[in-house]
Amino acid sequence: MSDNENKSESSEATFGALGVSEKYTEKLEAINIKAPTAVQSRIIPLLSNGKSVIFKSETGTGKTFAFLLPILAQIENIEGNGSVKALIFSPTYELSSQIKAQLQKISSIKSALIIGASPIKRQIETLKEKPEVVIGSVGRILELIRLKKLKTSAVKIVVLDEIDRLFDRELRDDTKEVLSLLSKNENLQFIGCSATANSKICESAKKMSGLEIGFEALPEENILSRKIEHWAIFAERRDKIDTLRSFINAVSAKKSAKIIVFTSRGDQVENIARKLTFKKIKCVSLYAKMGKLERKNAVDAFRSGKSNVLVTSDVFARGLDICGVTHVVQLDLNEDDAYFTHRAGRTARQGESGVNVVIGDEREMRNYASLEKRLKIVVHPKMLFRGEVVEPREL
Repeated sequence: MSDNENKSESSEATFGALGVSEKYTEKLEAINIKAPTAVQSRIIPLLSNGKSVIFKSETGTGKTFAFLLPILAQIENIEGNGSVKALIFSPTYELSSQIKAQLQKISSIKSALIIGASPIKRQIETLKEKPEVVIGSVGRILELIRLKKLKTSAVKIVVLDEIDRLFDRELRDDTKEVLSLLSKNENLQFIGCSATANSKICESAKKMSGLEIGFEALPEENILSRKIEHWAIFAERRDKIDTLRSFINAVSAKKSAKIIVFTSRGDQVENIARKLTFKKIKCVSLYAKMGKLERKNAVDAFRSGKSNVLVTSDVFARGLDICGVTHVVQLDLNEDDAYFTHRAGRTARQGESGVNVVIGDEREMRNYASLEKRLKIVVHPKMLFRGEVVEPREL
């Protein structure tokens, strides 16, 4: 989620025409956001009118401000100074942190970041500062609600960012319990979004919350095919890390590269990073069992350019918004096409272009060919030769 990930907009669209107040439009202009994207034009009026909506929009289209702008305006009119008025849930610490950072760019409304793997006592102290917006993980927020440290009686807005992930098996029970508790609040507004949301998820949300929720699917903007070039590099399983090393050296030799490497196996993240480091490639790793500070340091090192390679797992395929990522490398293909979409979407953000690479064996190349047809993308075969990435026909 970026400031305004997709720069395309209609020439007539303005935030003012959508009812966004001048104080917010000025803040947006200060961070170089001057006109709404398609998803913002469609969703802001619905949410401003208090409608409960789940919306689907491709990665890189500006979903965060699509829900932040209307809910911040509404919070100002909700009674109960010093009470929590909005809860925003996301599946990862990184995504929660980014939502909070976006909020702080345009508003002085007090907010709190409440996530697991952080000292709960410190978070209880944070809640005593009376934030009006709480952003974080469903498990930790639910824990604080059970402990009666986080009061939800004044909550009028609940947001589920990456809602399909929050409905996955490992998070579903906690999400269901939170929605059950919040559904008792009068006039509760429910908001959900994801690049891979669907009407089935909307029906599940209705059952969990008891609310009437609409589903809005934005027209595809074809960012996967229009902004991202897709490559396929063959490698036997045993040779993948060596191939990855050669690829990183090849693309880094000609110009500065910023590369995120994804693997489905979280237990292999450290191993991959260690082998790359041994080969003198500066890289950092990011995986679920790391402490919050370790994760923050890794992301900061990658974001700042101290390291130009980040190795991570699918847990973070949705939670990383880092400018200037030139290449995404997928060391395997997840069986769920949504993971391919979310991985690839870490590049080509904020109107830039990027390259998505799958390094795969024979079976994965067959699966990639099938996925190419399903997602209507064009995959270009590539190979490594004398330190360069070339097309096979060039040899």
